[in-house]
Amino acid sequence: MRSTLTAFVAIVVCVGDIHAAEPVRLTTDGGYKQHLQYSPDGTKLLLTRIHVGKMTVWTMASSGKELKELIPGHTMPYFDASWSPDGKRIAYVYDTLQGQDGKFQINTCAADGGDDKVFIPHKAFEESPRWSPDGKTMLWVSTRDGNAELYTVDAESKNQKRLTSEIAFDLHPAWSPDGKQIAFSSGRTGRQKLFTMLADGTKVVRITDGDFLDSWPVWSPDGKRIAYVSNRSGNFDIWLMNADGTAAKNLTAHPGQDTSPTWSPDGNSLAFVSNRSGTTDVYTIAVE
Repeated sequence: MRSTLTAFVAIVVCVGDIHAAEPVRLTTDGGYKQHLQYSPDGTKLLLTRIHVGKMTVWTMASSGKELKELIPGHTMPYFDASWSPDGKRIAYVYDTLQGQDGKFQINTCAADGGDDKVFIPHKAFEESPRWSPDGKTMLWVSTRDGNAELYTVDAESKNQKRLTSEIAFDLHPAWSPDGKQIAFSSGRTGRQKLFTMLADGTKVVRITDGDFLDSWPVWSPDGKRIAYVSNRSGNFDIWLMNADGTAAKNLTAHPGQDTSPTWSPDGNSLAFVSNRSGTTDVYTIAVE
């Protein structure tokens, strides 16, 4: 990633106090992609991809090369994967299709796709698995109590705890780098907005407002900023703000749809998915 950005002659655009380079396109196949996440060492990206009619998890080098399906032997869809903090395992959603519906469960596997096992068995829709920074806890979204809420469970799949209890859906959870807070999106105040709370589910604070949709928060590695997706500019762009919700700035500012941001481990860039070139591909953008 670093060499790619170094080799690129950036066209610098000033957006408030953010200096954003023109994005670098990493993929050109144009197929559906979503759910990006850098590996802890920054050498790879995880992504959900639809290929030959099937939704599966893929890995690729941070340069955009070496695109590889994680577990080619799976016959059912699987998606929305995340790395463990040490980079040795991957958690993902496995969907056992039943007609037009399916049974969602959380599986984990080794980083090479081996040692695949069920981590959270299907009870309802089990989605968005996210390891805590210390690797001791899994955060995820489940509808097991009637609608989408946030839950945690320990590394042995025990001691389940429900963190949220709202009529509205609570979605898109993300740990702060120190593991003390969780950012998430929720419709509890009307339109989907971003909130933070302590890791035990207490002290919930709303950090975005306005008549717009805000989703997919991700913390910067230093914990000072949050990148997220919002349509407050008229279409979906990648935005940045301080972790307390102040100083929001549009990072990508493009007529195309920009989604699914993920920070590089050094905090110098974000990867995201965009259809700005007419097809859906992965891009990176430098952030100062």
